[in-house]
Amino acid sequence: MKIISSIEELNTIYGAGLSQASVDKVTRRLTPLYREMIEISPFAALATVGPEGLDCSPRGDLGGVVRVVDDGTLHLPDWRGNNRVDSLSNIVRDPRLALMFLIPGSNTTMRINGRGVVSNDEALLASFEMDGKHPRTVIVISIDEVYFQCARAVMRAELWNAAHFADPAGLPTPGQMLKAAVGDFDQETYDREWPGRAAKTMW
Repeated sequence: MKIISSIEELNTIYGAGLSQASVDKVTRRLTPLYREMIEISPFAALATVGPEGLDCSPRGDLGGVVRVVDDGTLHLPDWRGNNRVDSLSNIVRDPRLALMFLIPGSNTTMRINGRGVVSNDEALLASFEMDGKHPRTVIVISIDEVYFQCARAVMRAELWNAAHFADPAGLPTPGQMLKAAVGDFDQETYDREWPGRAAKTMW
């Protein structure tokens, strides 16, 4: 298998295909229209880096996954999850992060590269209160660059075409995957109890 091992080799393959729009769309701060796109997005993938390597974590919140504070700052609440704190541990040690926002029904995605800090400021946590609960921490993100992503990937995937949605009944359950990973595991009980447990610990 031929391996590309230099930037020069890459540039001979891709360099001529770079459009001016691909460069011009990158801004250092949110434009009003970039802000509109990000504020409506209920889901983002959060990428971080730490001494152990890379991490990419799903983040979601109805009504907007992040809060736009100003044209250079976002707040991302850390709601209930699995308590692995991989992303948070990475940010504490290395502030670099990236976000990719999905907007259901739209083929355009938004991307942000920036830096973050993890805050447990009481007033900040209280400002995200939901059903009497609040996140244990909030990631405060400083934007370094923001841009929209070409829609081809989402179009090729037909991501929002219900005709291509997977049938959940035909997919492995979380309990089945856990059993396959650890062997001696009660998958039936886990799968039976999971919906109720998730409903009680959503926030």
